[in-house]
Amino acid sequence: MRTQLDQLLRQVPGKSTLAEAIRYTLSRWPALTRYLADGRLEIDNNSAERAMRAVALGRKNWLFAGSHGGGEAAAVFYTLIETAKSNGHNPRLWLTRVLEAIGRERDLTDHDDLLPWAMPTEPATT
Repeated sequence: MRTQLDQLLRQVPGKSTLAEAIRYTLSRWPALTRYLADGRLEIDNNSAERAMRAVALGRKNWLFAGSHGGGEAAAVFYTLIETAKSNGHNPRLWLTRVLEAIGRERDLTDHDDLLPWAMPTEPATT
């Protein structure tokens, strides 16, 4: 595709809309193809967009945040919840486990093992 875009760019007028679109694509080529080098990356961000849909639809309902700090706190919690979901956790159970672990450890300086992608998922309940 890169070869074809390079060839096409030489054939179309330099100030055309098509040439502008091709230059835009080529200038972002490393980001566009990053998923090819890392199998953990998705080809698109549809899952992130779906996760944020509830936030976008309910914006007017969140006026209760009341302040910039309240909005930032809400953003942190939404991030934690959606990250837990995307890693296969029940957000409530995962957060409970994290808070219990923090409560048990008075000198907890390494939190990496509490991150959703590092903790094993909860067993399924019937």
